[in-house]
Amino acid sequence: MAVGGHVVFADDSKAVSPPKKNPADHWAWRAPVLPALPSTKDKSWAKTPIDHFVLAKLEKEGLRPSSPTDRVTLLRRLSLDLTGLPPTPEEVDRFVADSSKDAYERKVEELLASPHYGERWGRHWLDAARYADSDGFEKDKPRSVWLYRDWVIGALNRDLPYDQFVIEQVAGDLLPSPTQDQQVATGFLRNAMLNEEGGVDPEQFRMDAMFDRMDCLGKSVLGVTIQCAQCHNHKYDPIKQEDYYRLFAYLNNDHESSLVAYTPAEQMQRANVLRQMRDIEDGLRHTHADWEDKMRAWEATVVSNQPVWEVVNCVNAGDNGERFYYYEDGSIRAASYAPTMWSSHFRGTNRLESIGAFRLEQLTDPNLPCQGPGRSLKGLSALTEFNVEAVDLLNPTNKVEVKFVKATADFSNEERALEKEFDDLSGRRRPYGPVALAIDGKDDTAWGIDAGPGRRNQARKAVFIPEKPLTFTNGVVLNFRLMQNHGGFNSDDNMNHNLGRFRLSVCGDTNAVADPLPAGVREIVSIPWDKRSPAQIATVFSYWRTTVPEFQEANTQIETLWKQWPEGAPSLTLVARKSQGPGDQRRETRLFKRGDWLKPGDTVAAGVPPILHPVPADSDDSRLTLARWLVDKKSPTTARVCVNRTWQQYFGIGLVDTAEDFGTQSPAPSHPELLDWLACEFMEPHTSVPGAKEALTPWSMKHLHRLIVNSAAYKQGSHVPPDLYQRDPYNRLVARAPRLRVEGEIVRDIALSASGLLNADIGGRPAYPPAPDFLFKPPASYGPKTWLTETGAGRYRRGIYTFRFRSIPYPMLAAFDAPNGDFSCVRRLRSNTPLQALISLNEPVFLECAQALAKKTVKEGGGTDTDRVRFAFRRVLGRQPSAHELEVLKGLLDKESRRIAEGWVAASELATGKLDVPGDLPAGITPTQLASYTVVCRTLLNLDEAITRE
Repeated sequence: MAVGGHVVFADDSKAVSPPKKNPADHWAWRAPVLPALPSTKDKSWAKTPIDHFVLAKLEKEGLRPSSPTDRVTLLRRLSLDLTGLPPTPEEVDRFVADSSKDAYERKVEELLASPHYGERWGRHWLDAARYADSDGFEKDKPRSVWLYRDWVIGALNRDLPYDQFVIEQVAGDLLPSPTQDQQVATGFLRNAMLNEEGGVDPEQFRMDAMFDRMDCLGKSVLGVTIQCAQCHNHKYDPIKQEDYYRLFAYLNNDHESSLVAYTPAEQMQRANVLRQMRDIEDGLRHTHADWEDKMRAWEATVVSNQPVWEVVNCVNAGDNGERFYYYEDGSIRAASYAPTMWSSHFRGTNRLESIGAFRLEQLTDPNLPCQGPGRSLKGLSALTEFNVEAVDLLNPTNKVEVKFVKATADFSNEERALEKEFDDLSGRRRPYGPVALAIDGKDDTAWGIDAGPGRRNQARKAVFIPEKPLTFTNGVVLNFRLMQNHGGFNSDDNMNHNLGRFRLSVCGDTNAVADPLPAGVREIVSIPWDKRSPAQIATVFSYWRTTVPEFQEANTQIETLWKQWPEGAPSLTLVARKSQGPGDQRRETRLFKRGDWLKPGDTVAAGVPPILHPVPADSDDSRLTLARWLVDKKSPTTARVCVNRTWQQYFGIGLVDTAEDFGTQSPAPSHPELLDWLACEFMEPHTSVPGAKEALTPWSMKHLHRLIVNSAAYKQGSHVPPDLYQRDPYNRLVARAPRLRVEGEIVRDIALSASGLLNADIGGRPAYPPAPDFLFKPPASYGPKTWLTETGAGRYRRGIYTFRFRSIPYPMLAAFDAPNGDFSCVRRLRSNTPLQALISLNEPVFLECAQALAKKTVKEGGGTDTDRVRFAFRRVLGRQPSAHELEVLKGLLDKESRRIAEGWVAASELATGKLDVPGDLPAGITPTQLASYTVVCRTLLNLDEAITRE
């Protein structure tokens, strides 16, 4: 007999262990091969190839499929599955009345074409992508990443093939001439949590973000617990620790970048402005045939008109609140914690015998918001005061506090008051503007560099002239104190206005001024004309024309056009870009001993685990190579993982239970041949689906949905006899349809839809529905958070658009098991707690939904209580109520009318709210009656059936 995995004989001395399985022989490491359809006894039940596999398994187990569900239930199931919204009573009636053979197939196509399809299925991918609207950890600062969420929704709506869907998210920025959308897509990699507490080492949390990316790719795309090999060889799967860091190397040489992104309307506006500017410049070149000669002559005057600047290599000499990266070109980049009002202190030495001028360069950097050069959300900074102390290198008692008498800059914005996001609650005006404000000795004025939309994010420079030259024959120690007091009151809410990347230099010239040439122009004029591209010549022309007096009228026209440039959304999304440019230092990837980033071991090159498919021999080590490898049709797991996760959403459990783990510790697939057939069909479709309008496309998600929802397996009833439940409680045999409580977002969406309050707008900024005020204040929140509760239509947007703080989950969504976004989630849990009922009964929006449905009912539901109760019932559940249900609900209506009339409950508490249905109530409807209907509607919205997908 078998005991504890051993074969035991009467004589224990003869006990032997069964042969160990080789982990390399595990089914998931072999690429799927298209299986033949199995034969079945029943030749009439199957509607799609899926059904052949399901029925063959049932017949093997001696079971039969369940009878088909009724048409009303089927339509509600289909609508909730494909769009996350219930059908209206009118849609139900039309569908039931439609006796044509293709009525169901046409409804499938209609729902797949709905823009709400992308919202419904995008939510699942956003769980896997650990999407949230804040950084997490202690500060949990808001981040503006919603354009990535909109990209996901849009990509699914246009049925972007899954292989391209993955490639653009992993390496869209590395595709040829990447579009804004393809760059935004790489926000997938940047959804990790980010710690900006004071004093943290930014490199530590860069590493943590890298580990998170590996975990996310493992769960969402590969279905492999790759993260288990971070600290040691995988204990169960044939993946070595070295394999982990070889994959890691593909991701380890990128900037943590962001950009200014534009909505489609703004992109059109931007293109129109650029066209008009180009037309004006083309006109100048056409009417001034000698422009090239004049520009060449001008260039000759500016090529060598700058002094020789000597970079002062500085290090932080102040506290370690804000941390810094140091680059080979002598520049410094601030990182991690960003205090909103402070003076940074840097110290460096210099051997010049006489210093006649100081220069501060503010440099762009892909790691800064919108490329910098500052650290505000728009990539800007404000320098309050530029202070320098000079100390004799050999005689520290000989020190001078430098007094500055002149300052020039290549650009300063006009003097103006700070924007609201930099409010320090002091009531002071605190202007920023001309560079002279940085040496006026006042801590409420500053040098500003905001050139407006489209021109903000470029390098700037300022030169400061001391009252007299500094002479130190022994060399000098320079203490730079850069006062940055023009941030806001709360460092937890992106209110900093600090320097980002900068460089400090000195020269002996006492007449030095800031170089007026932008950095890009200065570089181009040093290139011979015959070596320049047309784009480089055009760049120089765009600056040179501003210096030509006879071009004044054209310059004014172009300046007016700049004022029409759209604002865009600063730091709208987080993107990854390949390291490149001056000062970049390519990183080596090392194997970390026990996964500790402070214990680097041997250097490793980019590569993939041998147990999976290889990369092409001529591949480089870019993310694009990784992205293409992930979706190679030779991959044994990628297609399987995707179809399994899709199956999971329809049937409540995947063909493989563990959607995140296809390794040797995962349960065996319930239908291994069906899993492989779906994976092969997904990659190379051959099966036509009735009603489909599009041609068969490889990796089409909509094709996968069509196959499933058109199957007989999907259309079964959800009734489960006790004996079947005992035998198959999780429905792994698919002998019935599952009965599942919908996700948290859809619980809310159903109430909004039934009540008529739903704002069906697609995409856009996140919404702030009602939430308890105390949540966003200490001690519930570490620091005060901004939560501006919506008062208009934004209050009633779909749940996918609710702003998500990681540290303060939105209570309604948290109660219904929505993940926080702390890590990749490919399987939501479903709980059933009393708190859920308390939320749906008492949460403000649910109450407003009950009030709105009551008002809609008395206005549109008919002239009798029976008609009105039936109207409200169908708005919520779609189907017709039974006679008994009508009787119970009318009894509740009468009971509540008496209670309210007797003063037990104030009618105003139930019948009033933040919403108004236009027009007067019908004649004969009193506030008491309206309040009674509100109770009935509140009850209907809280029925189990209301939030259940049958």
